[in-house]
Amino acid sequence: MKLDIGGEEIFEVGIETLWRALNDPAVLVKCIPGCKEMIDEGGDRFKLILNLKVASVGGSFEGEISLADKQEPSQCKVAVSGSGTLGQGSGAATFSLTSQTGGTAMRYSGEGEIGGLVAGVGQRILKGVSKYLIGQFFKALRRETAAPVPSQ
Repeated sequence: MKLDIGGEEIFEVGIETLWRALNDPAVLVKCIPGCKEMIDEGGDRFKLILNLKVASVGGSFEGEISLADKQEPSQCKVAVSGSGTLGQGSGAATFSLTSQTGGTAMRYSGEGEIGGLVAGVGQRILKGVSKYLIGQFFKALRRETAAPVPSQ
């Protein structure tokens, strides 16, 4: 089953800060929903271990994510693939960052292919779940890139 994603997000941080966060496994493991481990395999390739649950459906997944065609600090392609207890999937996306007054705009677009048990729930439900998970990722990324509040 094919799934398309895309959108734009605005971050109240500079482009360099956002770029560093998007390329830092320690940050990404905190932002990718259900990510338990992100193992650096070198050359901008990482092994992912996920335990993902949405509503009453959940499962464990193992996969790979790779970054390519980097144009620091403005653009990168991301490829993902994986499989687990509920099915398998693969996809690719491109994100671009643009400085703007008071922060950075991030535009992203991509497509994926999902198969197995999870594909049986239907495209409309999967689209809703993917939007939810993408929203969770960006919420966590905002939290991770926010300037720390100085203690007094």
